[in-house]
Amino acid sequence: MTVAVVSRRRRAKNRAMMSILILCVAIALVPLVAVTVYTFQRGLRGLSGHFFPQSMKGVGPLDPTGGALHAIIGTVEQVGMASLISVPIGLLVAIDLVEYQRGWFSRSVRFVVDVMTGLPSIVAGLFIFAFWVLGLHQGFSGLAAAMALAVLMLPVVIRSSEEMLKLVPSALREAALALGVPKWRTVIRVVLPTARDGIVTGVMLAVARVTGETAPLLLTAFGTQVVHSNPFSGAQSALPLFVYQQAGSAFVVNVNRAWAGALTLILIVVVLNVLARSFTARTRIRDLIRRS
Repeated sequence: MTVAVVSRRRRAKNRAMMSILILCVAIALVPLVAVTVYTFQRGLRGLSGHFFPQSMKGVGPLDPTGGALHAIIGTVEQVGMASLISVPIGLLVAIDLVEYQRGWFSRSVRFVVDVMTGLPSIVAGLFIFAFWVLGLHQGFSGLAAAMALAVLMLPVVIRSSEEMLKLVPSALREAALALGVPKWRTVIRVVLPTARDGIVTGVMLAVARVTGETAPLLLTAFGTQVVHSNPFSGAQSALPLFVYQQAGSAFVVNVNRAWAGALTLILIVVVLNVLARSFTARTRIRDLIRRS
């Protein structure tokens, strides 16, 4: 068989596999685009001048003036606190697994993390409900909801950060250690900056996963119709709870509010991703300027 024939066969196989790949991507994008476009179309109908600056306090079932201010405040506070809890812990665990631990302990931790990755969200809510709300008599609060969301975020942060740290070339570590740099300083000044973009992506995936969770919030935050900005005491609302409550109504005005709440959730996730990307881009540019 001549070289030309082999080359033609390889090019044909390459074109065929590329066509299959493009087809699979298109099939995957169809439901994603359909859901996004439909949510935007329905959500824009429910948006009004009352949606963002007002809560549902004193709003009747047919009153179109209610808004989601209380739910937006609750979501921002709960997801923010969940990130503050899970991101440092998850990053430290990932660093320990990649840089320090070996043997049965690291395998046991990875097994537990893998099991937690598939944990149903309602189980995390039940755990915090039994331990914090009932066991310690702390009651419903935004903090309880944040702890339940942190339980769901933690395995995603650990696994994604671990995989990104593994991608850092060993030559960089060895070069720093050969210069007499301590191990901990090598991790902070060499390993983490190299894996920064991937770690930020993993954190954003974890945030996107928990932002729309409803089941844990039903058991921890409970929900309220008024603005409650103190997450440490008393029931608090959130956008997933707001969407769940409004979508269960028989009135069109409430269903429209639910679609507007779903659109707001999408916008919050998009804004967080844009901010994270812009932060990493500015940091990368600043590092390049310092090196030059």
